[in-house]
Amino acid sequence: MSKIIEIFENLTSLQKTLTLVILSVFVYAFSTSLSYSVFSGILKFQGNGSLVSSLPTASNIVEEDPDEPKTESCPLDGSMHTRKARESWEKRRPLAVMIENHTEARPQSGLSSANIVYEAVAEGGITRFMALFYCNLSDVQIGPVRSARTYYLDWLGEYDALYGHVGGANTPGPADALGQIIRYEIKDLNQFSIGFPVFWRDYQRLGHPVATEHTMYSTTAKLWEVGSKRGWANPDEDGKSWEKTFIPWTFKDESPEAQNQEVKVNFWESQPGYQVVWTYDSETNAYLRKNGDGNHMDLNNNQQLSASNVIVQFQREANANDGYPGNVHLLYGTTGSGKALIFQNGKAIEGKWVKQSRTARSKYLDQNGKEIEFLRGPIWIQTVPEGSKVAY
Repeated sequence: MSKIIEIFENLTSLQKTLTLVILSVFVYAFSTSLSYSVFSGILKFQGNGSLVSSLPTASNIVEEDPDEPKTESCPLDGSMHTRKARESWEKRRPLAVMIENHTEARPQSGLSSANIVYEAVAEGGITRFMALFYCNLSDVQIGPVRSARTYYLDWLGEYDALYGHVGGANTPGPADALGQIIRYEIKDLNQFSIGFPVFWRDYQRLGHPVATEHTMYSTTAKLWEVGSKRGWANPDEDGKSWEKTFIPWTFKDESPEAQNQEVKVNFWESQPGYQVVWTYDSETNAYLRKNGDGNHMDLNNNQQLSASNVIVQFQREANANDGYPGNVHLLYGTTGSGKALIFQNGKAIEGKWVKQSRTARSKYLDQNGKEIEFLRGPIWIQTVPEGSKVAY
């Protein structure tokens, strides 16, 4: 290096200038080539000029062995699985992820793999999901991932789960979800603190460009890995297992009693694109979901979303009045009790929901005050404003 410096010092001014120009051109060419290589590893073009994404995806597709007996009951929804699946889920805690339901974001990825899905209006009559994953053996791609809202934190409190989201309401006041996440000591997986490649944006996921807010994705394996690195596996870094304080619902086997039942759920009458229709399928003893005008599908597997149990709970809705533009932040009366409708086995059960505190387990009771047993399989819980129309 000293020899090179000595040679450079002996050059004339013109020679020094020409040398620096040549070096600059070389460095620019090298950095441009490097940047292109990195970028082309993410976005490539086919011969016909169309854009192909090689962004991150689910890392493994693992199915349960059909020859292995399903003897293990999932604590969340009672679905039956193999011992291998149980050995996998016992090492982690439930994962809750916020998934949006804007009409331009459909079909979503991952909802058909969730054990429990909560649905409520996020703002403007547009609903949003909080999907809980726990007993799936495969890695599941999920999204579009969206922001946190305060009332979902109350339902999340029942599981001590990891919480995946992209930011959230943070205006000081009763709807300050980000402030509450800190105050409640939630096991937070905010995209703002994690970034790529755990979270990534895919503008071409649906085969056409969409607005930025509809493009954030992740996978269950990636989020569970981050949670584990932060000391939130099972048991956690303090040796505590999440299920020690968890109260599972009671589950029962199938016993179909009716056919061709249809359930129409309205959130806001002014937003018909978010009306949900559940059609009972007697062959599978499940409710098939339509949202707006069409079947609601999962992009991962092109399957129509379905549920073994559909719960509609009526709760007081109010604006947060926190000074946010348009006063769009909402509040729901998530604790106390109120009317509930439970659909299973092709029939409706009229009853009520009861939740004594933010972290208390929700209970669903029939008209005699007896706790309702759920069918084994996916559970959808839809919160609608008091007075909303539900036809069945």
